[in-house]
Amino acid sequence: MTAPPALLGMAAKPKIVENSNKLKDSAVRIKDSAAHMERSTARVEDSADRRTELAADRTIFAAERTYAAWVRTGLVAMASGVGAKALLTDVLPHWLVMTTGSVFVLVSIFCFGAAIWRHLYPGPPPPVPDAARIHPALLVFVNGILGMVSIAALIGIWLDPS
Repeated sequence: MTAPPALLGMAAKPKIVENSNKLKDSAVRIKDSAAHMERSTARVEDSADRRTELAADRTIFAAERTYAAWVRTGLVAMASGVGAKALLTDVLPHWLVMTTGSVFVLVSIFCFGAAIWRHLYPGPPPPVPDAARIHPALLVFVNGILGMVSIAALIGIWLDPS
């Protein structure tokens, strides 16, 4: 025997109310989860931006280390050219001493020029760094002086009577 329709409606109402409360609780949880996800996404974006800034700073510092390596190599080459002239004069034929010293000094001039070129034209631009770059005019000035010293050393090697 089936229950009268009035009883069926009464039994269904508590089920509807129960489902409605579950749906409201679920909506609140979803809303809280969305807010948490939004905050988390903002933190990840801030973290990614900071990592990009730090990567740009590391790129600047790597360029400065590369510049220093070129200058260091140029100074060693210049000293080697002058040293070759001073130490090999009585040991090797004159033309070989002059050639060796000249090549070392010319390599030093190349290194000073390459240091400027490599620092001023590093390739694709990195993101904007927090670290300040060395001013290009200062680099050109210092390496210009080093280049002139190398040329003076080359002239000294060629014109030295010993």
